Amino acid sequence: MTILQDIRVLDFGRYIAGPFCGALLGDLGADVIRIEKVDGSEDRYTAPVTEDGQGSGYLALNRNKRGFTLNPRKPQGQEILRRLVATADVVIANLPPDTLKSMGLDYASLTAMKPDIILTTTTAFGATGPYGNRVGFDGVAQAMSGNMHLTGYDDEPMKNYFPYVDYTTASLNTMATLAAIIHRMNTGQGQHVQGCLLASALTVANGTLIEQAILDKNRLATGNRGQTAAPVDAFKTLDGWILVQVVGNPLYERWAKLMGEPHWLTDPRYATDEARGDNAVDISERMGAWTAERSTAEAMTELAEARIPCGEVLTPADALVNEQVVDQEFLEPTPYPGLPAPAPVGRMPVDFSGADTGIRRRAPTLGEHTDDVLRELGYDDAEIDELRDQRVV
Repeated sequence: MTILQDIRVLDFGRYIAGPFCGALLGDLGADVIRIEKVDGSEDRYTAPVTEDGQGSGYLALNRNKRGFTLNPRKPQGQEILRRLVATADVVIANLPPDTLKSMGLDYASLTAMKPDIILTTTTAFGATGPYGNRVGFDGVAQAMSGNMHLTGYDDEPMKNYFPYVDYTTASLNTMATLAAIIHRMNTGQGQHVQGCLLASALTVANGTLIEQAILDKNRLATGNRGQTAAPVDAFKTLDGWILVQVVGNPLYERWAKLMGEPHWLTDPRYATDEARGDNAVDISERMGAWTAERSTAEAMTELAEARIPCGEVLTPADALVNEQVVDQEFLEPTPYPGLPAPAPVGRMPVDFSGADTGIRRRAPTLGEHTDDVLRELGYDDAEIDELRDQRVV
């Protein structure tokens, strides 16, 4: 069974924060209709992997959706939109407020079509305030949250390669949308759910921000080396790199035992996580000498036996064939037209004991289900042909 099998979602999302929210709702069983421009939206073609330019991110973020094209700025497009919204429970649209209004997707316009609709939107900085009308991406929120200042090294701010702010925002939006669905079940009332990239980034950074406000630490970036516990760092082995994270006295005691040197437990400079963080260079040097004498496999085996958190530093190519990744089927081989081989698409990264959340459909080709959806809305074939001729769909 699926959990949201009676829920319909109209996904006007772009790039990540909107589409990933739609993908998660689709994983949970909702009928998610991805709605994009007649010629395809920008994020369809980012980082192309097919002969005709379909993007890798698009394939990942639009699983379990149907594909529909629409120009809602045309009068016939507005009529289609009205019919669609009347059948929907949720609308996702991470578009600027003025764009939402011009397309008839702002909350006031949608509630006029369907009073109990749930609208889920995302802004870069919040809907109001000095930056309320600015646009921004994941990296901008990383920069403004303190993350770039503390990532990399003290002479060069560095953003994370993977866009964690977008994915965090989408995940929070999904949670909030599910809460809004429950609220509507209890009260009959819809609402406007608003996520924010900067708010998400500040949430992830909150512990460090509290420390700064209270203690005025003014931390600087130290590469991979942690600052609030040790050893937390990347270490070179005879044939690669590993990451080790030792946090808390019990783990540190195991690490000291593995090193076979009692002074790590008796020296007051290493008595607490905070103290070890302040003296992390010493501890990282010792750990680095230990790993330098071992292969990655040998170091991983000994660390795992000592119950110390560790992991190989894998390339993307390595990650695809890692034995744990393969065993757990985190990535599902998913065919797509124009691909020479199935794409390894990430399934919902949460398992349910009583629900199917697997990939039931690959990402749709451009407008793949437009005719089907229009027929569901009452349009006949002649009307559909006319809409296509006028580039309404």
